[in-house]
Amino acid sequence: MRRIIINEHLSLDGVIQGPGGPDEDTTGGFELGGWSATYSDDVTRETLFAALNEEYDLLLGRFTFDIWEPYWPNQSGPIAEKFNKIKKYVATQTLSDANWEGTVLLNGDTIEQVKALKAGDGPDLHMWGSADFIQSLFRHGLIDQINLWIYPVVLGKGKKLFAGGTLPSGLKLTKSAVSSTGVICATFIPNGEVPTGNAADD
Repeated sequence: MRRIIINEHLSLDGVIQGPGGPDEDTTGGFELGGWSATYSDDVTRETLFAALNEEYDLLLGRFTFDIWEPYWPNQSGPIAEKFNKIKKYVATQTLSDANWEGTVLLNGDTIEQVKALKAGDGPDLHMWGSADFIQSLFRHGLIDQINLWIYPVVLGKGKKLFAGGTLPSGLKLTKSAVSSTGVICATFIPNGEVPTGNAADD
């Protein structure tokens, strides 16, 4: 069975919007794009490229796809080469055609199609961005792993990975590293319901 793996750059207040550059995603008047760019070091590069160099296809929401489709075909280098070569599955109810080679549109009942993808043959499915789509998959228990690069910044605005209405879930930390610039690189897997108790009992 194929796994669905989330990869996200995350601020301390949970924002994933526009980490890479000022013009990446300005929706909602977001003016802090590029907030992850100055924190790169050997640890962040090593963990990031480890994720990028795995074998996978991409699973994207419509908005993220609209940002990536005109961008990556015009880039060079190993990441662009990989993204342009592999399959890109896109959740959309309105898009009927795509110019990016290797794109497969998931129209109709997206959740059932994703379930079929997971049950079929092929590499894991990696997600970037796609916050709304991730929420739907999370509610249906379809997420297998979450890779986060958590930056020491508070943005106060922007699209969040876990916005209001997120399904309460326990997570288990399976791997972590801290960069010299304060970025926490962490991998989680689902771990049942949220455990509760009474701190006064300790």
